[in-house]
Order: sequence, then structure tokens, then C-alpha cells
Amino acid sequence: MAGMQFQQLQYFVAVAETRHFTRAAEAVHVAQPSLSQQIKALERELGADLFLRARGNITLTDAGEALLPLARRILADAETARHEVQELVQLRSGRVRLGATPSLCTGLLPDVLRAFHDRYPGIRLLIEESGSHDLVRELARGALDLALVVLPLPTPSPALTTVELLREDLVVVSSPDAPRPGGGRRSVRIADLEGERLVMFRHGYDLRELTVAACRSAGFEPSFAVEGGEMDAVLGFVRAGLGIAVVPRMVASRAGRGLRVTPLARPGLHRTIALAHRSDVAPPRAARELQRMLLER
Repeated sequence: MAGMQFQQLQYFVAVAETRHFTRAAEAVHVAQPSLSQQIKALERELGADLFLRARGNITLTDAGEALLPLARRILADAETARHEVQELVQLRSGRVRLGATPSLCTGLLPDVLRAFHDRYPGIRLLIEESGSHDLVRELARGALDLALVVLPLPTPSPALTTVELLREDLVVVSSPDAPRPGGGRRSVRIADLEGERLVMFRHGYDLRELTVAACRSAGFEPSFAVEGGEMDAVLGFVRAGLGIAVVPRMVASRAGRGLRVTPLARPGLHRTIALAHRSDVAPPRAARELQRMLLER
């Protein structure tokens, strides 16, 4: 048995399944004479014919029938071994393409990515910062492995699988030098924001839609001191005393000094963060590992 080759087993299984030497050769992308030679060499090695070739019909001999399940198992084990090794290699030197909204890049991601990088220093992390709408489009076209998005998605898609990650409170941030919003109470209602000057995110930002919708539900149209920024710009404008802003609690807690944080009174405002990936393709091993760490955080 020492001389039996892996390739010979592949050819044998192909002939056993197609019952035809030419079709088997096409299936394994080899010239038919070469396939026939390898089958003959395998038969010599085993000391038994594997096929009966009678009047154009090809059937398995008893020896062929005995070999077939064993050959299939060997090939399957080899495929598993190849897959396992590739997965290990991916965890040493792969990459993860992760999309996230700017507020999640500021709030949730730094600690998780640090833990991931400590465990898998060889994996390159490619981060795309964008709104949920753009991230969903990038995921669908295969440009990202995973994305952190805000639910509900702007355009729900059966092509994407989403797993809820966390429900996050929103809070009001203001400059410590400015008067406290809501007359200085320990928590403010959305109605208390009427007449306050808001620092507002750009159009297409989920926090903008959420805040404006909440103000309208409370019966007023919000007034903006300045609008159009991403997360860092909004926090900077608030620190400078231009106005107040409604931001995720995680962002506010990481933003550090220079901001006063006031919770919203119940029922408050929340948003749901989810991890999304394509439904038709499993993310690569490294991306699945990052997904696991995010879900277990």
C-alpha cells in the first residue's frame, strides 16, 4: 500500500462515480490516457482489478466496492486537513474587513479590536467607517466581511444576516461651561430640548434621524446651532460651547474630559446595534473569530 497515491484515489473515485473513463478525466481535469495509466498503476499496487470493463460498461469489482468507501473517507479527511490548515494560516496572517458607523468606531470598537489584535497580531484589520446605508451596500457587493450597523436597516435585505449585539442608551452632552440643559435637572426629557441649540450630525447619520424623530414626537422642531459633522467634529463643537448633542453613552464615556453628560429621563432614547454579514457566504475564519469576540464582549 506504500506506493498508493492520493491522486490515484481521486481518479478511482471519479471513475467509480461517472462509470466512464473520459467523463472522469474531464471531471478531474486530466487527459484520459493519463487517468487510465494511474488507475492501472493503482490496480498493480493493490494486486487486484478495480473495474470490470465489459462492452463499454464499467462496473466495480468486489475489490473496487471495498476500496470506494475507504477512498472517499481518505479524500474527505484530506480536504478537512487542508481546510483546517488554511484556517490556522488565516488566523496567523489573514485580514478582516470590518465596517462600522463612526459612533461605533469611537465607542465600541477600540477595546474589542485591541483584544483581538493582542490575540491575533498577524491579522490585518481593515476598517471602513461609514453610515449603515453605505455599509450594507459594501457588504452586499463583497467589499466587507462584517459590519456593525444600527437597526432597523435603512433597506432590509434577505441577502444579509444580522445578529443583535447590544441596545445602547443615548445621553445628552454639553460643555461644562454652558448652562445645564433642562434647567439643571439630573436627567432631561426630550421635551426639555425644545429651544436648546443642538449640534447636529450630517444627513444620513442614524443618530440624526433618531434625534430629530424624537423631537418631532415630542411636538417640536429642533433648532441647530451647527450641523453636518461626523462624531469627532460634533464632540469638538459641543466642547467649544456651540451647543448640546445627543450621542451614545459609550461614546460619551470614552470622550473624557471637557464634556458634561446628562442622562435622558425614561423612557429615554435607545438604539440597537447589530453585526451583519452576507447570508450566502460564511465570513472567513479570522472574521468569524472577531464576530465571536464582539458577541462575547
